[in-house]
Amino acid sequence: MRLPGRIAAAIDVLADVENRKRPVSEALKAWGLNNRFAGAGDRAAIGNLVYDALRRRASTAFIMGSHSPRALVLGAVLRAWGETPETLNAAFAGDTHVPEALTPEEISAAGAEIEAAPKIVQADMPEWLAPSLERAFGADLVAEGEAMAARPSLDLRVNALKSTPERVQKSLARFSPEPTAYALLGLTMPAGPRDARTPNVTTDEGYQKGWFEVQDQGSQIVAALAGAQPGEQVLDLCAGAGGKTLALASAMGNKGQIFAYDSDRNRLAPIYERLKRNGVRNAQVRAPEPGALDDLAGKMDRVVVDAPCTGTGTWRRRPDTKWKLTPELLEQRQADQAAILEEAVRYLRPGGTLVYITCSILPEENDDRVQALLAAHPELSSLDIASAWRKALVTDMPTSLATPAGGVLLTPHRTGTDGFYCHLMRKS
Repeated sequence: MRLPGRIAAAIDVLADVENRKRPVSEALKAWGLNNRFAGAGDRAAIGNLVYDALRRRASTAFIMGSHSPRALVLGAVLRAWGETPETLNAAFAGDTHVPEALTPEEISAAGAEIEAAPKIVQADMPEWLAPSLERAFGADLVAEGEAMAARPSLDLRVNALKSTPERVQKSLARFSPEPTAYALLGLTMPAGPRDARTPNVTTDEGYQKGWFEVQDQGSQIVAALAGAQPGEQVLDLCAGAGGKTLALASAMGNKGQIFAYDSDRNRLAPIYERLKRNGVRNAQVRAPEPGALDDLAGKMDRVVVDAPCTGTGTWRRRPDTKWKLTPELLEQRQADQAAILEEAVRYLRPGGTLVYITCSILPEENDDRVQALLAAHPELSSLDIASAWRKALVTDMPTSLATPAGGVLLTPHRTGTDGFYCHLMRKS
């Protein structure tokens, strides 16, 4: 397929997303099944167009004067893919089954200045979240939003139980991975432009042997900040598919014990195969049964809470969720976080450490939750996050990452990672 056909397909996919109210991934899969003539390169390019359009939906709609799928996709091609109205119209004129030529109004809109838009629109973030995001980022709101609207890198965490960064780099040399800026066992491959495809590293021999896992550098950083040590008793209370459980096991050198638990069996299901492939021997999976963790009460050296959240930190990867978030969902997530933090305290031994993590950039889910917990539990106190950073990552923590309540906030603009929050608390 040539670019005009890919543009037409992207418009169709976006229209399907809007009309059926379904995730972009499902709409793209459906399009591929109904158009089997399209090759892998075509499908990747169409996916890039759709995601690029959604990442900058607010600013593109402002410039183009419309939220229609056509306006969003044309805006993405003009703003992110380097095309011009002239090159597009020339391409459209020489092809069939393609969008109509740009109208004079669309050509004029393509040159509009985004600086005339409100800051929250320039940042490509939901307008109703403006007070929260301004509280989080202040004068950096637009810069933070622009970074969040860029394509994410593909990051890997080397599994120290089985391999080394040098060995994995050699295995994946065809993709040119480079060391990450902060994570000691991280490798990264920057996103390419236009129709560039993401490297399929999971077919590599090293992945099959458990040498590495796909994991954003931000996730690696907060897992390292958890500070799990060999020989400790650690509870991963929201283990999910086990990404951080694997990182904790690697840090502990398979010594001590990790109890991996999640309240959702479906989320927990992939963990068993992943533990086996990674060579993890010190993790015990606890299924969500009544009283499944009762024997751990008051005994844990470390309780890691990777809390359910709005996922605002992952908007680069899932831009459709940016525009689906509602005040009601945010309120529900805050209630979930308060409940699970209250439960986590029960498992800490005296002197134990509570590690609170979210993939959110919103203060309501981060500092606010920690301050509420500390107010309710005087036996808890915050630990110095800068000292934890220095110990875990062998470098000084940039002061810009510190939050008012004593946590750390990673973002695409600040650290080149997804958005992650981490706060450490000690039980007296």
